[in-house]
Amino acid sequence: VPLAELSLMNKLIHTSLVESQQHVEILQRDPSSPLFSIKTFEELPLKKELLQGVYMMGFNRPSKIQEQALPLMLAYPPQNLIAQSQSGTGKTAAFVLAMLSRASASEKYPQCLCLAPTYELALQIGQVVRTIGKFCTDIKVNYAVRGNRVLKGTVLEEQIIIGTPGTTLDWCFKQRILDLTKISLFVLDEADIMIDTQGLSCQSIRIHRALPKSCQVLLFSATYKEPVRAFAERIIPDPIVIKLREEELTLSNIRQYFMVCQSSDEQYRALCNLYGSFTIGQVMIFCQTRRLADWLSGKMSRDGHQVAILTAELTVVQRASVIQRFREGKEKVLIATNVCARGIDVQQVTTVVNFGLPMDQDGEPDFETYLHRIGRAGRFGHRGIAFSVVQRETVQLVHKIEEYFQTTIKQLDPYDMDELEKLAA
Repeated sequence: VPLAELSLMNKLIHTSLVESQQHVEILQRDPSSPLFSIKTFEELPLKKELLQGVYMMGFNRPSKIQEQALPLMLAYPPQNLIAQSQSGTGKTAAFVLAMLSRASASEKYPQCLCLAPTYELALQIGQVVRTIGKFCTDIKVNYAVRGNRVLKGTVLEEQIIIGTPGTTLDWCFKQRILDLTKISLFVLDEADIMIDTQGLSCQSIRIHRALPKSCQVLLFSATYKEPVRAFAERIIPDPIVIKLREEELTLSNIRQYFMVCQSSDEQYRALCNLYGSFTIGQVMIFCQTRRLADWLSGKMSRDGHQVAILTAELTVVQRASVIQRFREGKEKVLIATNVCARGIDVQQVTTVVNFGLPMDQDGEPDFETYLHRIGRAGRFGHRGIAFSVVQRETVQLVHKIEEYFQTTIKQLDPYDMDELEKLAA
């Protein structure tokens, strides 16, 4: 799944902040820069209208990344900043607050510019601006995105412009309706996607070069790997970097088991025994193909289970809706192909079932997909449990996975109800 689609899904489904136990690291170029953190939004120099908007978003207190980043974003003199943090930790709300704080309602021209890699991500950022800025009625937003046609000679009066690099370039240099010399805050969202997509990084750098030297630059990224760091150094002078230490996917807090069956129908009966033995809250079941996922979803629905299905054929908005319903507990079972194996966090998930093991084109175990699949059950320090229901001819794949990860996957008898109930206890 393209990174931009994963990013959009996460923006759509995270209506509240993800609690993270990870440590915040601050890499500071200028030792004289002030560093302080906040524990409440009231400690920030925010207008009361913005505080009302923050609370409307459902944010009662700042997330870890917001505690450190917001004081720097709102400081005088303005600080250049790179903030790295995983989805759901409040990055978008943080830079939206900065834009709404820096924009002067009395000045009727663009002052804040935010670039995103896709049309859909730009619109989603705009939705956050509208929600948090609901009570800032004099601050307006416009979109430099495909389909939003403006005539040459148009005078832009909106204080905040959100756009994609290509259309923004067009507005600046071809139609000459966006004056970059008046921009005081420049936000680059999803920088890791920007530099991974042909053309976007060059366009972003060209826009940045036309900004005044005094313009504050905020760069946001889900990763802070070497390409992101190099890209940032090309466009941001002396930034402060705030990052969460990367949470490595690990199998140490996930108990793993496998069951051997003769056919897909027997696999299904084993799954039902498993599901009946556990008082499972939310369970994710992974299938290798869409056809298998459809078959399994149909059988479980006919047997009275509340089931949702997630495949690549759904649009991003449809996928986000499915995940949101699952997070809210409206369906207890989410059946997914590998589209959902990475990038999506549902904190309530403690049980994952592999209905067949992930394989590559050569019929060998897909180790990375296996890790990301069962890693859904061990997010944010939670203990999880993973079951693989396999057919006899693929048992050797289980042993290859054990050897690769230096782990133990214990075999269970799918019909030994006493053993399953002991395990559940």
